[in-house]
Amino acid sequence: MSVVAQISDLHFQGDAAHRRRIAAVVDYLRNRCGGAASIDALVVSGDLADGGLDEQYREAVETVVTDIPTLTLLGNHDDRAAYRRVSRPDDSADPYAPVNSALELDGLLVLALDSSIPGQNDGAISPETLAWASRRIEQAGDTPTLVAFHHPPAAVGMPFMDTIAQQDPSALAAFVHEHPQIVGLACGHIHSASAGTFAGVPLVTAPGVSSTLNLPFEGDDVINEEQPAGLAFHLIDDRRLTTHFRSVVL
Repeated sequence: MSVVAQISDLHFQGDAAHRRRIAAVVDYLRNRCGGAASIDALVVSGDLADGGLDEQYREAVETVVTDIPTLTLLGNHDDRAAYRRVSRPDDSADPYAPVNSALELDGLLVLALDSSIPGQNDGAISPETLAWASRRIEQAGDTPTLVAFHHPPAAVGMPFMDTIAQQDPSALAAFVHEHPQIVGLACGHIHSASAGTFAGVPLVTAPGVSSTLNLPFEGDDVINEEQPAGLAFHLIDDRRLTTHFRSVVL
């Protein structure tokens, strides 16, 4: 069995309250590393910074520190060039190109795809990114694959967030159908734990670390102030994805 932890929507912005929530989640992960049953990978699924500023990414680099192999992808609040300057100073790629990455474990391929569109709140996964992901899957052969990105490709029942989800996801659906190795899709963006399906595979969104957003029947406020930070654990066993959610109370 492979275990992939996911944290999302950290929104570093320099204030102590946000940092305490994030640090508590990171400590929760650190305290569960090592031993026979451990966490194989960590996905940070976007909105790492609140304003896409260099100092916010420096704060993230100082705070999100574990021994877990980590993939970080970007969301609508992030800035590709600033992220690369701080987190990938040796990256020779175009500073404004999508930030994609892959991690091949023993028996699992994890792909982190950039669904952000610079200057926009909604998202899309470019044809170039999907072509790169296809090559990585093909190189890994029959290895089960978990694909992560920030923006959900399907409605989640949150009216405002559904207006800033992925633009036309038909190419993503075709990509999923082309690759039966894909066991599930893991997203962030909506600051709420949810489970559904897309293109015939599980679609899971992680809870927000910085905050939780209300469903329409939970109140008129956008943010649900009563909810603690959360994270997800994805268990992949024999091409079967099971996801568990945890809350971290300060």
